[in-house]
Amino acid sequence: MGDKQSGEFIRMAEMMTEKSINVDVLVVGGGLNGLPFAIAVASAGLDVLVLEKEEPTHLVDTEFDGRVSAIAHASRNLLRSCDVWKHVKAKEPMLDIRITDGPSKFFLHYDHSQLGDEPFGHMVENRHLREALYARAAEISTLTIKAPTEYTDITRENSGVTARLASGETVTTRLVVAADGRNSPIRQQAGIKTVGWSYDQMGIVCTIVHEKPHHGVAQERFLKPGPFAILPMTGNRSSLVWTEPTERAKVIMALPDADFHREMATRFGDYLGDLKVAGPRWSYPLTLHQAERYADLRLALIGDAAHGMHPIAGQGLNLGLRDVAALAEVVIDAARLGQDIGGATVLEDYQRWRRFDSIVLLAITDGLNRLFTNDIPPVRLARDLGLAAVNKMPKLKGFFMEHARGTVGKMPRLLRGEAL
Repeated sequence: MGDKQSGEFIRMAEMMTEKSINVDVLVVGGGLNGLPFAIAVASAGLDVLVLEKEEPTHLVDTEFDGRVSAIAHASRNLLRSCDVWKHVKAKEPMLDIRITDGPSKFFLHYDHSQLGDEPFGHMVENRHLREALYARAAEISTLTIKAPTEYTDITRENSGVTARLASGETVTTRLVVAADGRNSPIRQQAGIKTVGWSYDQMGIVCTIVHEKPHHGVAQERFLKPGPFAILPMTGNRSSLVWTEPTERAKVIMALPDADFHREMATRFGDYLGDLKVAGPRWSYPLTLHQAERYADLRLALIGDAAHGMHPIAGQGLNLGLRDVAALAEVVIDAARLGQDIGGATVLEDYQRWRRFDSIVLLAITDGLNRLFTNDIPPVRLARDLGLAAVNKMPKLKGFFMEHARGTVGKMPRLLRGEAL
């Protein structure tokens, strides 16, 4: 037998022994955007495979790592509609939001009761959110999670997608959803460029135990180096998101515990009594990035793969969940009409829906950060007067409060609390 024939024979034998998997949707990344999307469309009847490179037991480790997410009212609707929220073990409602500009006496106060009975959102530890997502995923027969595993190659063609896994398995599908983070390898392989910049700032995150109750009040303090957010957690605890210029942040992170506590307490104040840092502290660089497009041939980007923003408004995860809700809606609607769920028309509908909304929110958060880190006296005075004016204008303040709840703009059904 010739070398060519021998090679072909060996390849045919390999194909016969390899396991082939066919699904409607392949989701790469089983994080806080990838899993909600997979759950949403699998709950509506599609066959979905999720690839996650991390070991699941590490993702749902019972030890608190200090990471917490703000789940806006609309995002809570999505998680409730997908039957995830019932699995969340612990969550703290955000009832009020107080915004101040450094030492100024002017402030802006949002009271949830002015919009109804529902809070602006909830603070949830990431470990509890992951546990809830995995618990819900286990209830859905059409959803499979492979973890830890990675793909070695993904080939996208007009006729469909073929993914080869490190295990030797082959996956065929009609749509790939990239939920693989801000450095998304799939986005890069697709040749989708990003625009953005670094803020030369770092976010310092830790959890504080305090003597007095927070009463569900979230504080956003705009200090000269950057925003200092105090977010209510269960019990007498708060999550601290503290922004500093990069070099200064590195110095603060390297301080011994007592010195770190002193720096933190100086900015925190004493309105909640005695303070204690509980659990680890960690930091990350603050950047902005936006993908030039959210879709390509049989490919859709969601979450950090599509965009990343400054944490000034605490909307990072919520922006990703808006992607989840919109993409799930156009995909399921297309499936019910017998259309190709990975076709160009469907993906263009998704991109048109989400990209402009994301650009607007990224621009707002970028502008706020630049505005509130500017300490020129006339600018500071204008900020303070602006906060005071908005606080006295019910309609305008109501709009901003709805924005904090995530209920502004064209909302997908899941964000309205409706089923797909």
